[in-house]
Amino acid sequence: MTHPIDSEDLPTNPSHNEHFQRVVERAVNRRGFLLKTGVGAAAVGFLSAGLTGCGGGGSDAPAAGGSTPPAAGPLLGFTAIPTDTGDRVTVAPGYTATVLAPWGTPLFSTGPGSTWVGDGSEDAAAQARQMGDNHDGIHYFAINGKSDEGLLVMNHEYTNLGTLFTNGVVDSLDDANKDLNAHGVAVVHIKRTAGTWAVVVDSAYNRRITGNTLMQLTGPAAGDALLQTSADPTGTAVFGTLNNCGNGWTPWGTYLTCEENFNQYFGTTNTANPGQTRDANMVRYGLSSGTTSRKYEQYFDRFDWQKEPNEANRFGWIVEIDPFDVNATPKKRTALGRIKHENAAYAIAADGRVVVYMGDDQANDYVYKFVSTGRYIAGDIVNNRNLLDSGTLYVAKFNDGATTGDMMGTGEWLPLTAANPALSAFSSQADILVRTRQAADALGATPMDRPEWVTVHPQTREVYVTLTNNSGRATTNDANPRTGNVYGQIVRWREAGNDPTALTFEWDIFVLAGNPTIAQANPLNNGSSNVTADNTFNSPDGLGFDNAGRLWIQTDGNYSNTGNYANQGNNQMLCADPVTKEIRRFLVGPVECEVTGLTFTPDSKTMFINIQHPGEGGNSHWPAGGTARPRSATLVITKNDGGVIGT
Repeated sequence: MTHPIDSEDLPTNPSHNEHFQRVVERAVNRRGFLLKTGVGAAAVGFLSAGLTGCGGGGSDAPAAGGSTPPAAGPLLGFTAIPTDTGDRVTVAPGYTATVLAPWGTPLFSTGPGSTWVGDGSEDAAAQARQMGDNHDGIHYFAINGKSDEGLLVMNHEYTNLGTLFTNGVVDSLDDANKDLNAHGVAVVHIKRTAGTWAVVVDSAYNRRITGNTLMQLTGPAAGDALLQTSADPTGTAVFGTLNNCGNGWTPWGTYLTCEENFNQYFGTTNTANPGQTRDANMVRYGLSSGTTSRKYEQYFDRFDWQKEPNEANRFGWIVEIDPFDVNATPKKRTALGRIKHENAAYAIAADGRVVVYMGDDQANDYVYKFVSTGRYIAGDIVNNRNLLDSGTLYVAKFNDGATTGDMMGTGEWLPLTAANPALSAFSSQADILVRTRQAADALGATPMDRPEWVTVHPQTREVYVTLTNNSGRATTNDANPRTGNVYGQIVRWREAGNDPTALTFEWDIFVLAGNPTIAQANPLNNGSSNVTADNTFNSPDGLGFDNAGRLWIQTDGNYSNTGNYANQGNNQMLCADPVTKEIRRFLVGPVECEVTGLTFTPDSKTMFINIQHPGEGGNSHWPAGGTARPRSATLVITKNDGGVIGT
C-alpha cells in the first residue's frame, strides 16, 4: 500500500536558519537525554515541572454554557484499545461512535441539493447546499448554553476528485464551481432528540461558506497594492476561502477557519511563455509553475498567476466567521499573517490582550503568535468584534537553555513589525504580512518539522504543538537527532511569568513518536519513554485539550502498516495525561483516513471529531459499506453510561 505524497513534506524555505532539530541534538548531547531500558523505548528525558492552575484557555474545551470541573481520580479513565486495520471505526469499551452529516448531506429539504444522489452527479448548485468534502477543523457553539442543541461549524479542507465527480476529473466550468463549493466551511444546526443527534434541516442557521463566497480583507494589509486585482482594485473584497484545515474559536463567540495549502489552486495555462515566471513570493509559498489538477486556472482568470499575480496573496489568512449571523461577511484578518495556517489557539492575558498561537504546516517552516493591541471585555460585542485587526505578530526562535542538565531549552518571540530594523528591506507592515514567511526567514526564526495544531492547556496555559514529521531528512548530523523524522513529535512551551504576551519561553519535548515494535537502527526511532508497543503511533496532527486537561492527539500519518510503520494500523486518536505523560489509544479510524477536528458540548458528555478522506487510495467504502463511495463524516462520541468523555 502506497501512502500518497504530501506536498507539505516538500520544503519551500530557502533560508539557512538553524533548524529545531539542531537545537534538539545539542540538548540530547549536552543535557544527558538518556535511553530508557524496557520494551525498546528510547527516551528523551522530559522536564516534569509541577502544573499550577492559572486560568486562561485556548483549548477546544466547552465553549459556552458552563463547563465541567476536572474529574476526581485518574485523568485517563478509559481502557486503551489495540491498533486496527479494518474499514471501520473502533472506540474504547463503554463508548459509542455514530456517524453524523457526511459529505453531501442536504441542509435544506427543497431546491438544489435537497437529495443526496451519491454517484457524483450532483452539480455546483446542489453542492453549495450540501455538506462539503473532507471534514476537518470543527467547533460546537451551544444555543443558549445547551448541550443538546447547537451549531456545528466545520471546515471542508479539499476534495477527492475521484469521488466528487462521476469521471473523477474537472472538465467543465460547472465542475470547477462544484469543486469550489465542496470547499470552505459549513454552519450546521444540530439537535439531540431521544439520544440521537441529527441535522436540523431547513434551519435558518444552516449555510455553506465556499470557495465562491464574498469575503472582506481587514487589518493592516487590507487595501494594499499587493492585494489589489483587476476585479477588486480596492484590495478589500475576495471571493472564497480555500483549503481550510484546522480551526480556532474566540471567547466572543466567533469561529476561526485557517487557510492552509492555498498554493495548489493557482497555476497558469500559459506554460509556453518563458518570459513569465513565478516571482520569489510565489516560489516561497509553493505556487505551481504550470497547470493544476483542479484546472481552476483554465476556467477562472483569478487563479492564473500570470493574469492575476496578486490573487494568491488574498489567500493564506485566518478567516473570522460569526456562526449566528447568516448575513455577516466572513473577514480575512491580515494582522495574523499570511502562511499555510494549520489552526489557531487563543489565550487571554491578565491585562485582557488576546494571544493567538499558529503553526505554518510545511517542512522547515515556523511557529507564530499574535498579540492584540486591544483588550478583551467579556460581553462587549462592539469592543471585541475587531480585536484581531490590530496587534503584533511574532515568530518563534527555539534556543538552548542556560542550565546544563535541565532537559529543556529556551526561546524568544521575534516581532514581525516594520519598526524592526532587521526587516528594513520590506516596504511596509502590509508587505511584511503578505510575505510573512520571508520576513520570518530574515529574522532567523527556527525551522520546524511541519508545525500542525497548537493547543493551550485550560488550567496551566502551557502551549503544545504537533510537529507531524519531516521525512525528507535523509542523514543524521548535528542538525538532526534521528535519521529522517518519519514519526513526528509534540513540543510544549511555557511563557515567561506564565504571561501569554511574554517575549521569552522555555520548551521541552512532550513525546517523541516512534515504533518500538520493530528493530530500529537508531534507538530514537523507538520513541520516547511514554511510547510503547501498546500505543505506538506516527505523525501526530490534530491536538486539543478538554476542559479537565486531557490532551487528545489525532494522527494523519502513514497507514501502510509495513516497514517503519509496522503494527501501527490505521490513523487513530489517543489521549494523554500532561503530568504523567501516559498515552492511551482511544479510537481508530477506517482505512486510509485521517482523524481530525475536536470539540465538545458544554457538559463534556459529547465529543465531535471528523474522519477525513477515508479510502483516499481507493480501498474504503466507509461509512455506508458495500460498494458505496467513501464519504468524510463527523463522528459523535458518547459514553454509554452518559458520563464525561475520557473518564
